[in-house]
Amino acid sequence: MNDDLASRRAMLFERLDSVDTAPLWAVMSKLVTPKPQPRSVPAKWSYAQMRDLLLEAGVLITAKEAERRVLILENPGLRGHSQITQSLYAGLQLIMPGEIAPSHRHAAAALRFVIEGEGGYTAVDGERISMQPGDFILTPSWTFHDHGNAGDVPVIWLDGLDVPIVNMFDASFAQSYPDGDTQAVTRPEGDALARFGCNLVPLEYTPAGQSSPVFHYPYARTLAALNQLEKQGNWDRWHGIKLQYTNPINGAYPMPTMAAFIQKLKAGFDGARYRSTDATVYCVKDGSGYTMIGETRIEWRQGDVFVTPSWAYVAHHASTDTVLFSFSDRAAQKALGLWREEYAEEPSGGSSSAEEICRP
Repeated sequence: MNDDLASRRAMLFERLDSVDTAPLWAVMSKLVTPKPQPRSVPAKWSYAQMRDLLLEAGVLITAKEAERRVLILENPGLRGHSQITQSLYAGLQLIMPGEIAPSHRHAAAALRFVIEGEGGYTAVDGERISMQPGDFILTPSWTFHDHGNAGDVPVIWLDGLDVPIVNMFDASFAQSYPDGDTQAVTRPEGDALARFGCNLVPLEYTPAGQSSPVFHYPYARTLAALNQLEKQGNWDRWHGIKLQYTNPINGAYPMPTMAAFIQKLKAGFDGARYRSTDATVYCVKDGSGYTMIGETRIEWRQGDVFVTPSWAYVAHHASTDTVLFSFSDRAAQKALGLWREEYAEEPSGGSSSAEEICRP
């Protein structure tokens, strides 16, 4: 390029900048990439370490002062953005005995996976349910919800929210409950499960929204399903025995933006590699082992949380019988026609070469 052309281009760029315009050709390779280029990276949060920090926070700040006493799990590649992936938020929440986290609602949808404690409860739209370790709980968009602990020990759970998605659309709203810290209980515990969770619905039922009307998925039922499937011995080479939580009304994901999963890996499970476009957050319900995320090895045990970035090869390896909970933005990606997955068919002999097979 001669000096005259370079000078004229520079002058053009200056004039474009002066009218809030930019040349696509200068940035197109960053905007339209041949494959995903996630800013999130593989990471793990040790539950033992996080638990100590949470309990220290429990001494220093009350649940009411904080509104929600939560430690945000910030991806090392996204520090300062309150994100565990580029589309999702995650945190660990603590409720001490006798405490109440005041009722509020917000545009962001939330899910909970209970890690520890007895005596905790969540109330959603007039129904209060007891929280047990392993329970999966929803608070759909714009539903009032509060938490409390009527027991004698701390209760801790993993929060997952679609806050980054909501904020990307500039669609965030929030509101405190107008009549005190707790909402009125208008339905008995188990009401939603009875109405919608038994392959039955009320006569001529019309869904009020896109989220599941069942907001409590008890772990006892989930584990029974996993154990029943385990007896059949149909272990998937990539996922072990893996199930997805669903909206019982239409079989879709529990929320329009987030999908959630539960899987069982038997001791000695040596998973083949798999990747998908939904970066995924995992929480270890039971067991120990490690996960290879690309070339990164993440050792995990009960309670630990770890994250796998978009389009990174993932392979789980279980040292003991293991149950993993996970959630991702797969629901939103599928609704937008963006989601993709790929399985690596490992050849015999452990060769590093692999045949990659795509599944729709």
